[in-house]
Amino acid sequence: MRKRFLQRGDVVALVLLATAISPHPTYAGGATGAATEWTQLANNAELINLLQKSGVQIENQVKQIGQLAEQIQNQLRIYDNMLQNTARLPQHAWGKIEADLRRLQKIVDTGRGVSFAMGNADDLLRQRFASYADFKTALPDGKTFASQYQTWSDTNRDTITGTLRAANLTAEQFSTEEATMRSLRSLSETSDGQMKALQVGHQIAAEQVGQIQKLRGLVSQQMTMMGTWYQTNQTDKDLAQARRERFFDGPAQLGTGGQKLELRW
Repeated sequence: MRKRFLQRGDVVALVLLATAISPHPTYAGGATGAATEWTQLANNAELINLLQKSGVQIENQVKQIGQLAEQIQNQLRIYDNMLQNTARLPQHAWGKIEADLRRLQKIVDTGRGVSFAMGNADDLLRQRFASYADFKTALPDGKTFASQYQTWSDTNRDTITGTLRAANLTAEQFSTEEATMRSLRSLSETSDGQMKALQVGHQIAAEQVGQIQKLRGLVSQQMTMMGTWYQTNQTDKDLAQARRERFFDGPAQLGTGGQKLELRW
């Protein structure tokens, strides 16, 4: 079951996640912890504004990490081909591979962070706005975006675990940067180990290219839905306001006995 942020920090987690992923990139590992430091939640107008701005940033940044995964996939393929023609890669080349595999591990973490934050944003809006909770989406079987992100996260985790298991590796060996470094140092000691690391890294990178594309599609669909809901909600409010203004600015209405209706304070 997906654990939630503290409710007051949900929207802030989304904002922090958006600002934590830079184009070069640095990653959003501390977003959830920093979110809990906030003690007050934005009011409704601020909440919507923050979610819209943060969502647009995250949508662009998901595209960036997808492109980075594709670059890593191509680079690892090149080194894999080099290793086919030599007994062992030189240390300087292996150092670059280690850097690529560490970046790949961080891409996986960033994808999880995005899915978690965007799922929480969906939960939060459903809690705060009845009109949002009732808004019809194109998702199948009445599913929510929160549940779709959870499915994405579970599928991505299981796919990576399966890839590692097929190479007699475990998910724990690549669960953190420190564990990844230990595993890479061990694998670099032999040409077979280097080959295994390259093949596993290349396969995971290829998987992430596809998974990040799916994640980007979910984020884009969610942002489109949020924009449509907000416009519809605002149109209803504007229409209600216009009706009130026409009522009170129109000709005086007569009540029972011919008495003019008027506001009394």
